[in-house]
Amino acid sequence: MLELRGIDAGYAGTPVLRGVDLQVPPSSVVALLGPNGAGKTTLLRVASGLLKPTAGRMTIDDQDVTGRSPHQLVARGVCHVPEGRGIFPTLTVRDNLVLQSVPGREDEALERAVSAFPRLGERMEQVARTMSGGEQQMLALARAYVQNPRFVLLDEVSMGLAPKVVDEIFDFLALLASSGASLLLVEQYVSRALQVADYVFLMNRGRVAFAGEPSELDTDLLAEQYVGARH
Repeated sequence: MLELRGIDAGYAGTPVLRGVDLQVPPSSVVALLGPNGAGKTTLLRVASGLLKPTAGRMTIDDQDVTGRSPHQLVARGVCHVPEGRGIFPTLTVRDNLVLQSVPGREDEALERAVSAFPRLGERMEQVARTMSGGEQQMLALARAYVQNPRFVLLDEVSMGLAPKVVDEIFDFLALLASSGASLLLVEQYVSRALQVADYVFLMNRGRVAFAGEPSELDTDLLAEQYVGARH
């Protein structure tokens, strides 16, 4: 279980998150929804160790990991796929995957990546930045598969992609969830996120406006809080 309790966080003295409570249970998909500026990306940055909270506590299996570095949280099974293609653009696809794999298990990592995204198998020697946006996102997501993490934090992984590629991305998310990983998913396609989610947290202005199961979410509240959301 990944838990955040009473989290305050912000940038250069400007508060963004205010008393946020969120839980990611084992083997679950948690959708983190809300309008632009609600604090979703900031919360993922806190959960991955990229941003230290100014108040509150983060635990994994009831052990305090508040303020731990990204490297330390990776060792605890946390994988963050940020918005905007989390890859090494000047390296080949192969080198990207090898760098993210467990030492000594590079061949297994390559096989897992290709099994999830066969197109990557055709691009192994290609420099990552020369691929299409969809292929780059596949490479970024493959990292979450080859590392075999416990908790995967996903920030707008379908943004700017063609509908066919979005379908492939969501197929992969289902595969990732079926492997036993827990997903914390920030997603622009609200209806699709709700279809795959076990739990929903709706944020607005740095606070949690709703927490519960998708079936419990009032559509009027969603429309009110999620201004401009795509359905």
